[in-house]
Amino acid sequence: MQRFLLGLDIGSSSVKATLVAVDTGKAIASAQSPKEEMEMLAPQAGWAEQHPEGWWEHVVKSIHLCLSKSGVNAETIKAIGIAYQMHGLVAIDKDGKPVRPSIIWCDSRAVGEGEKALKALGEKHCLTHFLNSPGNFTASKLKWVKENEPEVYARIYKIMLPGDYIAYKLSGEIVTTDTGLSEGIFWDYKEGGIADSLLKQYGIDKSLLAEVKPVFSEQGKLTAKAAEETGLKAGTVISYRAGDQPNNAFSLNVINKDETAATAGTSGVIYGVTDSNSYDVKSRVNTFIHVSNKPTEKRNGVLLCVNGTGILNSWLRKILRSSNQLLDYQQMNDFAEKVPVGAEGLLMLPFGNGAERILENKIINASWHGLDFNQHNQAHILRAAQEGIVFALKYGFEILQAMGLTSKVIRAGHANMFLSPVFRRAFVNTIGVPLELYDTDGSKGAALGAGVGAGIYSSFEEAFKGLNRLYEESPDKILSAQYDETYLKWKEILTKQLHE
Repeated sequence: MQRFLLGLDIGSSSVKATLVAVDTGKAIASAQSPKEEMEMLAPQAGWAEQHPEGWWEHVVKSIHLCLSKSGVNAETIKAIGIAYQMHGLVAIDKDGKPVRPSIIWCDSRAVGEGEKALKALGEKHCLTHFLNSPGNFTASKLKWVKENEPEVYARIYKIMLPGDYIAYKLSGEIVTTDTGLSEGIFWDYKEGGIADSLLKQYGIDKSLLAEVKPVFSEQGKLTAKAAEETGLKAGTVISYRAGDQPNNAFSLNVINKDETAATAGTSGVIYGVTDSNSYDVKSRVNTFIHVSNKPTEKRNGVLLCVNGTGILNSWLRKILRSSNQLLDYQQMNDFAEKVPVGAEGLLMLPFGNGAERILENKIINASWHGLDFNQHNQAHILRAAQEGIVFALKYGFEILQAMGLTSKVIRAGHANMFLSPVFRRAFVNTIGVPLELYDTDGSKGAALGAGVGAGIYSSFEEAFKGLNRLYEESPDKILSAQYDETYLKWKEILTKQLHE
């Protein structure tokens, strides 16, 4: 009897479910819910929240859609893996109900809490113990709730990351992973355990944290209630979970030192694997435990993130029109191709989605520069936006290089912004590294991870036997020179704005 694995990817825009055949490693069906984007709440400028119950609603819908499309019998699904949006704070009471909406990854409200902790503990302590500033991560978000919503804080029984919450809804088990704790800055690399010094500084009781389980392991089994809601079989094992960026790297078989992954969804990311406890002295890029880490073989992932990526493209799609019709993404890419490199002098800073880590958590907002009403049109705006995202990634990539990370090739899934030829060419020729695109995504990676965690696959090599490279592109000398010239102009504008 054929066996299958189910992968779930809990994003801030949508939830995706994918069924993978164990024998081939190939996806046989995928489904997304909702079709458009999930609601994101912004009670104040710089805030971003979502209701955890909404994620669960779309998990249920996406699973049902996937089962319906595939015709697969739930009895043949042997394991479930979960990927999820990183750094979010989910707080539940003793009844397992969220005490407030989740404060998600792009929310900026806790920047000040992180800065105070950095000063109190000292930069040397934070960087050598946490490899990061406490910044705007999950621990700082919890401290913000403690300070600003004490009545809410008093009701908290446990705190979780978004993927932990979905696993809890599936299994009734409140557990997390060491990679998850590291992404929330709850992990002390020097001590090899919970970041007691930060919890003490924040006045947070360790009992609020979930039990820690290995990334690849049995982390719970589907309850009868969850089985009834999802249409899956009770007792199905949950055997993998990881934040979206470590999972994206894993889905591309990026597991060893000097291997590099990229993604350009809601946010834009370059993620490099290292075997050392490296850090950026300004915490502009961030180091977390990678999914392939072992006690005998250190593997950390260094993450460069640009918040304003796919969300910028989505925003443009909503406001730009052709013949009074909203543009679709293919039309946007076609328009952008009509304009030469540099968009005839129009440059764009894509920082309109909250505090940006690569800018030391500053909020400078998005802006166009050199706009000429007599020369520039929709095509120029679209081209400048795609190039602006790439230039922001290049700005962060220079930080990775200064830390000693090297990349011979960058792997990405054939999805989101990488579907755009303009974006791909700009990326390859600005970053200066060959690009490989693969037929995978986060939900498929989570399914393969579940196969490893459940012991269905004996190795990573066996899990990735079905991974296919679809496309590759290398830098071109002429284009690289054009992009280098444009990037230097862009960087000069950014530098001036940062020092105003």
